[in-house]
This record gives sequence, C-alpha cells and structure tokens, in this order.
Amino acid sequence: MCGRYSLIAEIGQLALRFGFDAYDLEQPPRYNIAPTQPVLAVRGDGCRLASYMRWGLVPSATRETPSDPPLINARAETVTERPSFRSALLRRRCLIPADGFYEWQRDSGRRPVRITMASGEPFAFAGLWDMWRDPRGHIVESCTIITTEANELLQPIHDRMPVILPEDVEPLWLDNGIQDGAALVSLLAPYPSEAMTAYEVSTLVNSAANDGPELIMPAQQGRLM
Repeated sequence: MCGRYSLIAEIGQLALRFGFDAYDLEQPPRYNIAPTQPVLAVRGDGCRLASYMRWGLVPSATRETPSDPPLINARAETVTERPSFRSALLRRRCLIPADGFYEWQRDSGRRPVRITMASGEPFAFAGLWDMWRDPRGHIVESCTIITTEANELLQPIHDRMPVILPEDVEPLWLDNGIQDGAALVSLLAPYPSEAMTAYEVSTLVNSAANDGPELIMPAQQGRLM
C-alpha cells in the first residue's frame, strides 16, 4: 500500500521533468502528503496537463457523498476487475509525481521508513483519476495510486509498494490510444531494487498534521539499504 509520500521539488523542475506547462501552479515543498489532500497529477498523451486532485478516488458513478474510506490505492492484480477502477484504467490514467514515499516496518511500533530513488530525483507513481459531481453540482477530480507486490528492497518492510513507472514508460501510460487492459497491466511491475534506497525517519511522519523538512531527515538508526 502507499499511504504517505513527499514531493519537495519546485514546480519549474517538475514541469521540465514531466513535460507540462506550470502556468500559475504553485507547489510548496510537501514532506508528508496524506490521503484526501490535494495532490499534483499529470494527464494527457499530447499536451500534458498538470492539476491538483483529491487523493482518494471517487468514481464518477457515485451517487451520494462517499462515506467509506477513500480509495487511495488500486491493486495492479485486480485493477481490470473492480468496477471502481476498470473504466479509469482504460480512459483516465495519470502520473502522480513524488520524490519519496513512506512505509512502516513490520512489528516495529510504527517506525517509518522513507524510500526514494538512489539518485534522489523525482519519479512518477502510476495513477488513475476520475471526475465526480457532488449533490450540490460541484465537480471533484480525484485520483488513486496503483500498487503492486514489493521488490526485494521493500519486502522486509512491507509486502506491497506503489507502482513507479520508468521514465520511458510514462508516455505509454498516458497514451489514450492504448485501451488494452492486459497491455496496461503489464506495465505495472515492481521497480528495480538496485535503483532505490531506504532509510528510517522520525515518527513525526506518523501524524499527517506534521509537515516539514525534519520529517525526511534520517533517524539515528540511519540507512537500511
């Protein structure tokens, strides 16, 4: 699963990396992004558009204000089967930029670990998005992050990880001409362990109310891998 992540890079750097026009977008450093918050998402296979969406998918077919826990993750193994995700997989895919994400070590008393690229560079989660009109007529755009089985780096920490798309696969993921579910699912593989690193961080991450640079500093125990 993926329930928290960070995005610290400034908007100009992200615009260059992901090929969108920043326009009037602002992206202050965010060290502890949590479900239901607005998150940066990139869509479009021609002219790419970046916007902010609610993290926690609300399917367009939803009739009333959702009361269930938000759909923050979609499992790659069942994404073609669940009605909440099937249509979005074929027609509404997006990139969700990040530069790190958090998981909690098993049987550790909620000790968090931050996972990043070994290079420290931003990357993209594979995401799905949808548009819902609430009972008052307001349009809500929302998204979810796809997860897959953990790679070797993550296995000692958690059995799942978010799907991180290699940069050369990102255009395929955004290509609206691809509507073959099996072909799309084949892109949703665990990211190579050797390109990633992980280190323990402060338990301040455990509260979504905390958001500052101290959250990504290594804990005394330091690097895990």
